[in-house]
Amino acid sequence: MATLTALPHVTDPDILFEAFELWAGEQGLALYPAQEEAVIEIVSGANLILSTPTGTGKSLVAVGAHFAALSAGRRTFYTAPIKALVSEKFFALVDIFGAENVGMMTGDSSVNSDAPIICCTAEILANLALRSGEDTQVDQVVMDEFHFYGDPDRGWAWQVPLLLLPRVQFILMSATLGDVTFIADDLTRRTGRPTAVVTGVERPVPLHYFYETTPVHETVEDLLKTGQAPVYIVHFAQAAALERAQALSSVKVASKEQKEAIAELIGEFRFTTSFGKTLSRLIRMGIGVHHAGMLPKYRRLVEQLAQQGLLRVICGTDTLGVGINVPIRTVLFTALTKYDGVKMRQLNAREFHQIAGRAGRAGFDTAGTVAVQAPDHETDNLKAILKAGDDPKKKRKIIRKKAPEGFVSWGEPSFQRLVAAEPETMQSSMQMTAAMLINVIGRGGDAYAHVHSLVFDNHEPWKRQLAHARRALGIYKTLRAAGIVEQGPDTPDHRPRIRLTVDLQPNFALNQPLSPFALAAFDLLDPDPAAGTGTGNYALDMISVVEATLDDPRPVLMGQQFAARGEAVNAMKREGIEYDERMALLEEITWPKPLEELLTYTFETYRESQPWIADFELRPKTVVRDMYERAMSFGEFIAFYKLARSEGVVLRYLSDAYRAARQTIPDEAKTEDLLDLIEWLGELVRQVDSSLLDEWEELIHPDLAAHEAGAHSVLPPAPRRLTTNTRAFRILVRNELFRRVQLAALEHYDELGELDREHGFTADAWADAMDGYFAEHEELLAGPNARGAGLLILDEGATVWTARQIFDDPAGDHDWGISATVDLAASDELGAAVLRVTEVNRL
Repeated sequence: MATLTALPHVTDPDILFEAFELWAGEQGLALYPAQEEAVIEIVSGANLILSTPTGTGKSLVAVGAHFAALSAGRRTFYTAPIKALVSEKFFALVDIFGAENVGMMTGDSSVNSDAPIICCTAEILANLALRSGEDTQVDQVVMDEFHFYGDPDRGWAWQVPLLLLPRVQFILMSATLGDVTFIADDLTRRTGRPTAVVTGVERPVPLHYFYETTPVHETVEDLLKTGQAPVYIVHFAQAAALERAQALSSVKVASKEQKEAIAELIGEFRFTTSFGKTLSRLIRMGIGVHHAGMLPKYRRLVEQLAQQGLLRVICGTDTLGVGINVPIRTVLFTALTKYDGVKMRQLNAREFHQIAGRAGRAGFDTAGTVAVQAPDHETDNLKAILKAGDDPKKKRKIIRKKAPEGFVSWGEPSFQRLVAAEPETMQSSMQMTAAMLINVIGRGGDAYAHVHSLVFDNHEPWKRQLAHARRALGIYKTLRAAGIVEQGPDTPDHRPRIRLTVDLQPNFALNQPLSPFALAAFDLLDPDPAAGTGTGNYALDMISVVEATLDDPRPVLMGQQFAARGEAVNAMKREGIEYDERMALLEEITWPKPLEELLTYTFETYRESQPWIADFELRPKTVVRDMYERAMSFGEFIAFYKLARSEGVVLRYLSDAYRAARQTIPDEAKTEDLLDLIEWLGELVRQVDSSLLDEWEELIHPDLAAHEAGAHSVLPPAPRRLTTNTRAFRILVRNELFRRVQLAALEHYDELGELDREHGFTADAWADAMDGYFAEHEELLAGPNARGAGLLILDEGATVWTARQIFDDPAGDHDWGISATVDLAASDELGAAVLRVTEVNRL
């Protein structure tokens, strides 16, 4: 889009509206009546609640709001629920208003943070409002996806700015808000501005609704034949989405020409994982898969191919409701029920309309289609009835299928009710935490009045306000006991004087809230093994501290728990333990938790002096450490724990661990071994999919030219050459060799043969070589000493490295080992160390 230049010191509504309308027209955009009404209200100074369907141009209204604020010399904030949307909006606004006028705030860093237009998450703005109250340097707030106000966990962040920023003009936007009368009235009371509500607007692309009783593949074939593609098939489980995509392989989805176009576009794309190879096959047929468990590069590829009209069917989950840029004509629901984390239930009206609203593309479609697939048992029964025809005997013989056990009933009446229903009225989800109270008290002034207002002048019902008051009082008492706050003599009007005794860090409660605890825990670990701290492996123990402060990647932990219980069952069977006792003992077995006792004790001690930390949970676990100790690649780790559907979750966790280790561990505490480990982790993430690290770097150091170039490319940028990061590559080579040591110690020669047969070192060759070793030594050690740098000799040539991995034998003779060569060019091409074992012998 062409630059939209502000009109300095202009506040006249007519001039502002005409200038904005003229600019929009120059972009080929004619304002819809609802957009006109919304922009007129904004330039006139009113608050606005914009609740119009998807595709009615709310983003353009937001641009108009920023333009009006910028022209009047006011500071405006745009908030979104996720960082990816914040980053996307940042670059979009830079294109429109210029880089000097747009900034971004995330928990990790700030970019141009003094700019007149700021993009951030809702939590960032909420914490700024808690810290500074009505003195917060913001004059206008545009809150996107405002229906998150009702989210039980995050809704507080959408409510707090409304409570604490009375000088601000608010623009609240969503497609599914329901009755907002209370919020509109409350905004007017607090800000003194009129609040306009623009809603009930007809979609520019109308939707047609259908209830389908044919089998899914027949429904899809019919949609394709009648020109209703692209079709997004909505599932409420990731496994179901992939299964559906594979089942549709027999349907002719794409033409020969479309398949050729897809093949040409993705010819150089690296499908590096087992799921990726499945996705590659499906995409070439014109079928996409899209869900949150996928690697970011795969999701982006599906989105880009869909935008070019090359994927006619996409099987995904209901995550397309927020921040997913997939243009579609038809939404096909496979069910109207979902598991909400507690129970199976029917979709509510907001959920249904949030997903259904994605159908129909403005500028492409004259109408959108929303179809709901009847339950399988209903479809089968109708099919049997049709087959029986008019024959009474055949009809009497029909054995009707029943709904499966536990089925939550739904059918065409449920569908019709949802189509007609307005989104439910949003319910307040206010919270009280120690971090919130500390921020409010840290504001200064009459802290008692500020806290009292936050507790009793919010959107909660009276009984919940009383509960919040009890919670706030309990937090206050712990803060006083810990010496975080102190209470002085009462004010003349008998209010207690309350103040903080500590200085708050600038980003307090914004990012990595357990980082201060991690810093305290690091001090307990000593790099000297003789000190006897931790497990004796300093580098891995430091990583374990970092991992305990991160959110749990549940699929990994469940996989680890399943594996641990499987190993325990086998051990108990060997010991002759009876079934009932085995089952009782298994309940006590969970995923591994390194340093759990030390960290738990330290955490309890730490929060006596820092009670705000009780808002957060310490979660000891081992994902990075487990992968490193098992000497596994990303793909091997995914396969070992059967995580193919969740590889995106695993990669995001690994990237979070990498960033936290880089940012949190002090430089003076980073030994050479720890630096090696951190570099290995970063390179592992980068070679699998650099998107997450690129996103992080982009948030910290936005590269506008690179972003512009990447925005028009289907393929993500190729990862840098693996061998350029020598420190990380050494670790990858060491891991490949140590994995062979581990397998040799267990005499798993078949697995060793799988690794090295291609280069001529078969299972028999491994067995023969190790027979010689075991003739001289009782066992082969595979502990921490066995993988140390002292037992690995590398000769680092320009194109080929030679390696000698020395075995750690009980006698300490160190007279046997593995000789290998490392092909650098092949390693760069594969994104992993390519090793060729040449000998296993005595020195």
